[in-house]
Amino acid sequence: MSTPKIALVTGGSRGLGKDMALNLAQKGLDVLLTYHSKKEEAEAVVAEIQGQGHKAAALQLDASNVSSFDAFLEQVKATLGSTFGTERFDFLINNAGTGLYQPYPEVTEQQFDDMLNIHFKGPFFLTQKALALMNDGGGIINISSGLTRIIYPNSATYASMKAATETLTKYQAKELASRRIRANIVAPGAIETDFGGGRTRDNKGVNAHIASLTAMGRVGLPTDIGPVVAFLCTDEAAWIDAQRIEVTGGQAI
Repeated sequence: MSTPKIALVTGGSRGLGKDMALNLAQKGLDVLLTYHSKKEEAEAVVAEIQGQGHKAAALQLDASNVSSFDAFLEQVKATLGSTFGTERFDFLINNAGTGLYQPYPEVTEQQFDDMLNIHFKGPFFLTQKALALMNDGGGIINISSGLTRIIYPNSATYASMKAATETLTKYQAKELASRRIRANIVAPGAIETDFGGGRTRDNKGVNAHIASLTAMGRVGLPTDIGPVVAFLCTDEAAWIDAQRIEVTGGQAI
């Protein structure tokens, strides 16, 4: 029996990240997830994965703070040994993030820097530093947004950072190919979570408007995204590389 592969999911305690973590376990992977402040929620996800018969652990991470990454990866290394009985992991899912809905003329430099750090600079350097702990033949899955294609007012800053990550993903695929590390990016549409203060989930007007623009006639759910990310971490997806996979239900087509 082969040893289960291991995925590291940032922002895995709730929302999309939680569903990704649970679906990865359903595909037979062990999961190391991170949380920013919701430790109890993260531990609940760990317990659920363990209940499925897989190994799991949770570590605190501020995915926007590059200066913390070296210490974080030392924790990852220690946890890989103590919990998973190995020295390396296979897949990195850069999911952690926050939203910003602000008209372009009103965006402050601080807001810009916050979005830059968590959505582009953070994943850029976390991935770079994590490569030393990743197995050859694994993969990187970055999380983007349908907003890089669908131009929706007040999302210029957030979407611009995601667009930068989409370009980075292609370079990662090209430059890490010698290690057989694949890099793909998943772009969800509007999803009913607490992201952005629960804007899509809780604002009935926003929800109905987006549903009216979507071919499938509804807003997305976390359960629409997790299975796609998990699939990209399987052998069946071994020939998918350098791709932007939009998961929007046909929004604004």
